[in-house]
Amino acid sequence: MRPAPVLRPARLVFSDVDETLISGKSLFDFLEFYFAERYGTEGVRHAAGTRRRIAALMAEGSPRDAGNRAYYEAWRGEPLDVVTDWGVRWFAARSGTAGFYVPSVLAALRGHREDGDGIVLVSGSFAALVDPIAADVGARHVLCTRPEVRDGVFTGAVAGEPCIGEGKRRAVRDLAGAYPYISLADCYGYGDHVSDLPMLAEVGHPVAVGGSPELLAELPGARVLPGAEQPWGQS
Repeated sequence: MRPAPVLRPARLVFSDVDETLISGKSLFDFLEFYFAERYGTEGVRHAAGTRRRIAALMAEGSPRDAGNRAYYEAWRGEPLDVVTDWGVRWFAARSGTAGFYVPSVLAALRGHREDGDGIVLVSGSFAALVDPIAADVGARHVLCTRPEVRDGVFTGAVAGEPCIGEGKRRAVRDLAGAYPYISLADCYGYGDHVSDLPMLAEVGHPVAVGGSPELLAELPGARVLPGAEQPWGQS
């Protein structure tokens, strides 16, 4: 029996993940989930210290990619296979709670899939978290930050450029090069924050999720979808 043919997508649809497709911040939620469950009180302190360092960087006006790199320093010494397994556990725990996905965006992506479009998740988060989400929504590609791994262990560094801000633009352009028959002018993009602008500016149909005034000021006339009313698991 011959395998079913792989259909070429008619368009590409790029979507941010945190606070766009899902209602919370996966990086911080998983940081606390993993370290608290694996290491108890010591892990809780480690996660809290990481959040304080990142908050201090942001308060100083450091770029978002600096905070992204600081986040991955917290994973130094953790085994890739263990973190990946815990990412699956995290997704199973969180996706089963009310409000995990942003309904408007999830419905939009499902509509795109039905139209034959290729879904691409673009995130500063890492594969341990984004891959389970991608599998659940039927995404064709994942573009995300890649922590450096040596001998199966995270080094605490980032391999290449974080998928933040301009990094998202370059990731989108690189992937688009693999689809020469698709024009980015025909493609869609979904994002909630002005840091998504470099990605959204690459496509002909940007969609602002949640109506950020800063983002809408840069994308006059863009379609707006309602964002999350509250993070998952809260009432």
